[in-house]
Amino acid sequence: PDVEMAEFGEAAPYLRKSEKERLAAQTRPFDLKKDIFVPDEKEEFVKATIVSREGSKITAETEHGKTVTVKEDQIMQQNPPKFDKIEDMAMLTFLHEPAVLYNLKDRYASWMIYTYSGLFCVTVNPYKWLPVYNAEVVAAYRGKKRSEAPPHIFSISDNAYQNMLTDRENQSILITGESGAGKTVNTKRVIQYFAVIAAIGDRGKKETGAPGKGTLEDQIIQANPALEAFGNAKTVRNDNSSRFGKFIRIHFGATGKLASADIETYLLEKSRVIFQLKAERNYHIYYQILSNKKPELLDMMLVTNNPYDYAFISQGETTVPSIDDGEELLATDSAFDVLGFTPEEKNSIYKLTGAIMHFGNMKFKQKQREEQAEPDGTEEADKSAYLMGLNSADLLKGLCHPRVKVGNEYVTKGQNVQQVIYAVGALAKAVYEKMFNWMVTRINNSLETKQPRQYFIGVLDIAGFEIFDFNSFEQLCINFTNEKLQQFFNHHMFVLEQEEYKKEGIEWQFIDFGMDLQACIDLIEKPMGIMSILEEECMFPKASDMTFKAKLFDNHLGKSANFGKPRNIKGKPEAHFALIHYAGTVDYNIIGWLQKNKDPLNETVVGLYQKSALKLLANLFAN
Repeated sequence: PDVEMAEFGEAAPYLRKSEKERLAAQTRPFDLKKDIFVPDEKEEFVKATIVSREGSKITAETEHGKTVTVKEDQIMQQNPPKFDKIEDMAMLTFLHEPAVLYNLKDRYASWMIYTYSGLFCVTVNPYKWLPVYNAEVVAAYRGKKRSEAPPHIFSISDNAYQNMLTDRENQSILITGESGAGKTVNTKRVIQYFAVIAAIGDRGKKETGAPGKGTLEDQIIQANPALEAFGNAKTVRNDNSSRFGKFIRIHFGATGKLASADIETYLLEKSRVIFQLKAERNYHIYYQILSNKKPELLDMMLVTNNPYDYAFISQGETTVPSIDDGEELLATDSAFDVLGFTPEEKNSIYKLTGAIMHFGNMKFKQKQREEQAEPDGTEEADKSAYLMGLNSADLLKGLCHPRVKVGNEYVTKGQNVQQVIYAVGALAKAVYEKMFNWMVTRINNSLETKQPRQYFIGVLDIAGFEIFDFNSFEQLCINFTNEKLQQFFNHHMFVLEQEEYKKEGIEWQFIDFGMDLQACIDLIEKPMGIMSILEEECMFPKASDMTFKAKLFDNHLGKSANFGKPRNIKGKPEAHFALIHYAGTVDYNIIGWLQKNKDPLNETVVGLYQKSALKLLANLFAN
């Protein structure tokens, strides 16, 4: 078997242990009757050896040398040594939680991060770079059955490709997991795999897109850095957290030749554009630009290279040890080039990004003896307006004295300072979100070739489950999406696993774990669930965050098992209700949810955007 592993090159030891090591492991002392797992406060389960039995009580000594007494029904048997670090956990003689945990832990300790569990592949994030993704490894997985090679995301990818061609049907790869589990990195690996095998198959005839653009394979890979710059950010859990979901379809011709690709995105977290928690950052793009790696951008955007000069991007951290913002800027900028963005398109994106930074610095003050707001200095408005192709005086007038339609005529409405600040934030978020969506559409135009396409392989990568100290509406949306995906995943796997067992004639009582999630999903999405109560409250002019909370409690406290009072912990931010999610209990703070759900835009300023001299901005608000 060691010879078989030679083709994996330097990756081999990270994928499968040598024959020598495997044989050595099998000679360790083991007693099937005595070696067990016992529950443990700190570690969930620890290995132990039975010392004596008394009725239904068992005394055992743990691997840490502690003597414990447990009930017989609390112990679980260890698997014989030949199953150590097994590649597919469905093969274990004793299949239970501690056996799975210890197997994953032992493999992880040897840097083997991929393990099969029946039909799916479990990945543990190593939080460091492992040499298991190079071209040699791609070639080694090419065309192999799953059972013929060690577990790997490339094996999953190649099998999807083979199944697509043999069964003549589209395939999907679902990647689930909590925030920071490694979903986005593995998504990139899937895409890299298809791009590389397509390139190998196409060596003879290189087709390039328009001059100056990269090949289709390059473009598919470069879509990632472009979207990550504007859609990923540092959170408490993860330095490069995707703050949006994406479904990437890679299209192939009838013979399996790469034809084109497209990306659908969901739920970009808009609030981050104007607000960050203490240990977080705004989207990467801001810090990339301010790295001063391309000084001409700072000049064009009229900004300094100090993030603390800009309120919208400096409420949390501004640097991340694991990220070199300067290098990332070069990667983002060159990704735009590979994708065929024109200099005008690129500059428009940078200008709008800069305009948002200036938006956050506009100041307003209350007029004397009136509720009316007026500009407190115009310098920042002048810069924003210049970058956005607007007239600065019109912009300020639109913010402080918007015209609203009443019946058939327009009237000018007064605004206090708080209302103007809200309007500025909402407009900044809208520009950013529309710009992001435009970028996705623009990237799709580049990835759309005229080549015939027959099948696609879809890869889903969503923002993972999140449990922070402070959880708001955004976390509810992300966790709800995960709840739905996890249910689909569990149910789908349950159906497939059942078919496998039937094929092999095994009698087995299955539990559909998909159903476990239904109660939480209903609580959020059913009529009179959280979302519907939120919608209803948004209709009432007098509704507030507190009337919303009261309605939630009236309808669900004591009535829905997954809904509860928050565990308000000293020193932690205030919370208003708790939900029991698949990934754990989350305490939510409801301040500002009505505002976030309505998210009204100042129509007067939107009208100015529509007539902007900057083509891209006028375009974004055209409809």
